[in-house]
Amino acid sequence: MSLQIELGSDVSKWPPALQRRYRERRQAARANQPTNLPFKSQYRNDPVAFVSDCIDWKDDHPAKYQLEIIGELPIKKRVTVRGPHGLGKSALASWIVLWFALTRDGEDWKCPTTASVWRQLSKFLWPEIHKWSRRIKWDKIGRPSLDSRSELLQLNLKLGTGEAFAVASDNHESIEGAHADSLLYLFDEAKAIPVNTFDAAEGAFSGAGSTEAFALAISTPGEPIGRFYDIHSRKPGYSDWWVRHVTLQEAIDAGRISREWADQRKAQWGEQSAIYQNRVEGEFCASDEDGIIPLGWVEAANRRWEEWNDSKNGDAIPITHIGVDVARSGEDKTVQALRSAKALTELRRSSKEDTMQTSGRVLGVLRKHPTAKAIVDVIGIGAGVVDRLREEKFKVTAFNAGERTDKTDKSGEMQFVNKKSAAWWNLRELLDPANGEDIALLPDDLLTGDLTAPHWRTISSGKIQVEGKDDTWANERGQTLRQRLGRSTDDGDATVMAFWEEKKEVKIIAPFGMTKTSQWK
Repeated sequence: MSLQIELGSDVSKWPPALQRRYRERRQAARANQPTNLPFKSQYRNDPVAFVSDCIDWKDDHPAKYQLEIIGELPIKKRVTVRGPHGLGKSALASWIVLWFALTRDGEDWKCPTTASVWRQLSKFLWPEIHKWSRRIKWDKIGRPSLDSRSELLQLNLKLGTGEAFAVASDNHESIEGAHADSLLYLFDEAKAIPVNTFDAAEGAFSGAGSTEAFALAISTPGEPIGRFYDIHSRKPGYSDWWVRHVTLQEAIDAGRISREWADQRKAQWGEQSAIYQNRVEGEFCASDEDGIIPLGWVEAANRRWEEWNDSKNGDAIPITHIGVDVARSGEDKTVQALRSAKALTELRRSSKEDTMQTSGRVLGVLRKHPTAKAIVDVIGIGAGVVDRLREEKFKVTAFNAGERTDKTDKSGEMQFVNKKSAAWWNLRELLDPANGEDIALLPDDLLTGDLTAPHWRTISSGKIQVEGKDDTWANERGQTLRQRLGRSTDDGDATVMAFWEEKKEVKIIAPFGMTKTSQWK
């Protein structure tokens, strides 16, 4: 049985409205066209047929929603898709680029591809285009496979009369400067692409300078801001975009996402958390207004880490600080958060260890990086770890979360209930894009959940209080942070300590030869 017949059988199981649209699309595309037409004439307006006929699917097949989405592009011209992580966005985008390039070869065409971060293009989209080009049935196309030396380059597809290429999303001049008779704009991870870049593509749809233009914008959603959100929320002026939300259940039914993974993320992050809603449900959602660290800030720091990790070329990175959250019970984990000057480089987790075992692990890092400082949770058995490190003459700071502190926020106006609150707020300020900091955080799901879960408030004394693991004031149901997450925020606490800097005492010479001690923040 051919794949074409298998796909046709699948169609019979689709919802009636989708079946009707699919058949109308195919009929319109192939109206009065004999099946022996040349490749370009047969597939130019039918990407669904291209994907089903011209790709070697082996044991795989496209999902129903993928076929629906690519089928709408020739009709609606502007198509935008949001959905959970793992639904197959990069594959879908690759099919569209290859369809467009191969069916317009010999004509004047261009296909700018852009994304919210360059790494999305270099590490995901363009490697995916290379992968699917190797699955093309070139006998169907009527030409040899793409030449890796002159046609399909790392971030570029050059044919005789046109080109698909990568361009940075903040370079809207390059988007606007793309002129051709046929244009396809691909916006990958579109949630953070600047408004100017979207607007730069609109000139092609005016009819001036091109005979046809298409735009495909795909992304997991983020905060409810920006052009991608405006389009999906159907704000006035964007009705010419065809909008599709791929649901979690659709992705599970298609075999793209496992139910177990989704359930685990729900337990890990909480069903109402922004990170769960964004990545698993494919919905726009912002972190709670009283959340200590917004999800968007953590994700931006993750992207910086990816760029930093790509640039270090395997070079050894000196560790400057180690945050150590020492487990207090069998369920909690001892976590070491290792950081360099600007990046959280590694999280090391262990469980059910005694004081000497934990001390030995930390000493191993300090001996390899003798100038590094350990910041250790001193409450409970952590005191023994601090004592052991001091015996070995290494730099160590005893961190007592409940201890009073005179530290203030960046403005110098706000004080804190305790050292825990000050330390969490310190990391918040380091991640706040308004402050111009550029620290990078290792991408890690548990860490992301930990950093975005705690809430904060201002108490009657005017001081800032960050939610503790067993506080109940931050949840209307009276649940503690530990109950909401189903675990302790061990990774988050270790990371917060790794970026904590103690105040230093300096001597100030007072008048008449007297001295007084002042604290430097």
